[in-house]
Amino acid sequence: MQKTARFFIVPGLGNSGPGHWQTYFEQQNPNFARIQQREWDAPDRAEWVSTIEQALAGEDLAHVVLIGHSLGCVTIAHWANTYGHRLKGALLVAPSDVETAHYAAFPTTGFGPMPLQRLPFPSKVVTSTTDPWVSEARARQFAEAWGSELVTIGDAGHINVASGHGNWPAGLALLQEWA
Repeated sequence: MQKTARFFIVPGLGNSGPGHWQTYFEQQNPNFARIQQREWDAPDRAEWVSTIEQALAGEDLAHVVLIGHSLGCVTIAHWANTYGHRLKGALLVAPSDVETAHYAAFPTTGFGPMPLQRLPFPSKVVTSTTDPWVSEARARQFAEAWGSELVTIGDAGHINVASGHGNWPAGLALLQEWA
């Protein structure tokens, strides 16, 4: 008997609101759960990484898939580098580049420099050609460094509510191989 995958949503700065695709994913399936951070608007890397570790304690990691968005992707990469756990997989959507001047305007602590070590589990990086938080070239660099499959979806902004990605069935389809 095959064990069912468990999906853990890792939002970015500010959390993912009611119209965000991560929220739709969570509401559509009982095997999806959001990892809740104490502080969404002034995140601290050490705390966010520790929260992921605590949320996954007791889980059979061979059946866990992480679903990150923006700063959540960066947090997942830092978590992987800190703990080295092997998972079933990770979907890393619109990873924000914490080394840009654009990012400097936000009150975050310890997320830079960008983690560029290979992830110890299969992963997909989904990016857009028009994301204001990461250039296409940097997203490609992240995917290569992390050992991730790169999926470019064209002119899709930051792949969030503002860019029209609420209920995002194409994103859900990207998880099928791990379901």
